[in-house]
Amino acid sequence: MDLVSRRGFLRGATLTGGGVALAGAFPGWARSASQGLPRDLQTVSGPEIELRIHHLMLMIDGKPSHGIGINGGVPAPLIRLREGQDVVLRVVNELDEETSLHWHGLLVPMQYDGVPGISFPGIPARSTFEYRFPVRQAGTYWYHSHSGLQEQMGLYGPIVIDPAGADPVAFDREHVVVLSDHSDLHGHAIFAKLKKQPGYFNYQRQTLAGQIAGRDQSTAERAEWGKMRMDPADVSDVTGSTYTYLANGHGPRDDWTALFTPGERVRLRFVNASAMTTFDVRIPGLPLSVVQADGLNVRPVEVDEFQFGPAETYDVVVTPREDRAYAIVGEAIDRSGMARATLAPRIGMVAATPPLRSRPLADMKDMGMGDMKHGGDMAGMDMSMRNFDNALQVKRDPGVQTIAPMPIDRMADPGQGLANAGHRVLTYHDLVALEKNPDTRAPERSIDIHLTGNMERYMWSFDGVKMSDAREPIAFTQGERVRVNLINDTMMGHPIHLHGHFFELATGKGDHAPRKHTVLVQPGGIATFDLTADALGDWAFHCHMLYHMHAGMMRVVSVRPADAGAAA
Repeated sequence: MDLVSRRGFLRGATLTGGGVALAGAFPGWARSASQGLPRDLQTVSGPEIELRIHHLMLMIDGKPSHGIGINGGVPAPLIRLREGQDVVLRVVNELDEETSLHWHGLLVPMQYDGVPGISFPGIPARSTFEYRFPVRQAGTYWYHSHSGLQEQMGLYGPIVIDPAGADPVAFDREHVVVLSDHSDLHGHAIFAKLKKQPGYFNYQRQTLAGQIAGRDQSTAERAEWGKMRMDPADVSDVTGSTYTYLANGHGPRDDWTALFTPGERVRLRFVNASAMTTFDVRIPGLPLSVVQADGLNVRPVEVDEFQFGPAETYDVVVTPREDRAYAIVGEAIDRSGMARATLAPRIGMVAATPPLRSRPLADMKDMGMGDMKHGGDMAGMDMSMRNFDNALQVKRDPGVQTIAPMPIDRMADPGQGLANAGHRVLTYHDLVALEKNPDTRAPERSIDIHLTGNMERYMWSFDGVKMSDAREPIAFTQGERVRVNLINDTMMGHPIHLHGHFFELATGKGDHAPRKHTVLVQPGGIATFDLTADALGDWAFHCHMLYHMHAGMMRVVSVRPADAGAAA
């Protein structure tokens, strides 16, 4: 990204009509500052924007690869808008297949939410569709395809919306950092391999050498896990064995560089646009002041690292005072690779890349056994799971492998693999909304939704029911307050996203509870939020792990008028 002050950045955002730089496969905003590109070609902006979707070739770490992009780039152009404006987004589909764009986190009319089969029919091949809506919010968001597996191919990009009034976050310079994952394999080929052999991409299984070195479990523990047909090293479905982890479309060796002047307050807008990767983000040597979560301002909280799942966004402010380079590290949760970039005062400076840390192993807490430790009664746990089935109203079929017998609230956890990080790691309990919540009523009712799956068959669902088998939507009445308990019965984290709404995380922060649109539910854990169902219509509700959603972990949430029942 070019060397820009905040004022210069905003001057560069005054383009209209959707102009965008086309050079290589990177939009202007995502290019490394070393490429010396004009600063006024970094965004598309204005009341009317044209976005052309097409095939292209990418160059990642010096290797060509096929992708799908917008206006010549992957990631897609940075869309820069202002709160209170109206916008027309003219999407031209140059593909020979249907496509779509969903404006992730934006509060838009249902017909422009961009989910084929739920909120609109999709954009047919070789056709154009116009999205028209008022911009009702400010913050960092993103957009992506909701058609097939196109998102994995590169069809995603960031959105920055400047506030109508003064920005409560003080900063001198800003950079957008989009983290993602890319594979030379087509998305459908990846999914086919997962269906045939769910551990296909897991190259980090336990070994005798690891056991001797103390990294892996004992023979007895491994035998007990084997009886349950579960692998504690199976932390991620798709890993660095096929993925290259990207920062603004650049591989680790490409070394995307963001510039700063020592002493400046630098705002970094992080977007997890990956298909399947939960990232652990840190900048060794720099504390991170978290100022925004999912586009909404929070009271600044200083940490050294944060974990975020696919679809989440965090804004942080850093103040590098030394005249040296810093590494921006997005380490994959399973430690199979990392996205890497550089924050430096000058082009050509490189910071040392920290080594990959030891990969985490699932434990009793991840199995839904509360605070039991390794070495506990594994056989007893297995029996508890079988005996607990009758206590839960979850459809039991081959798609439900386990039910967590003792799930606990894990929103105060730093995230799988970070309990012993040795420094400050962000948790949801650290987040406090900067402004009072718009609706502070107590919930009128509570519902439980189980996140269910069978790794052996690669089947994913809500309450044991996959999307294609769901007969009725999850129904809410317009304006009602509902407490939703997401109970993760699986050994993997799931970033759960609700379209068309924000919700308040139930973390004890009262009328300043943090508001989000996506929550990462830790394995064997419970995540609870309060929702005001204030947007009429049908909305997608799903896990944002792309292949989990594709396999069935998705439902429709229907918000109906209060008098709908009487009218019927």
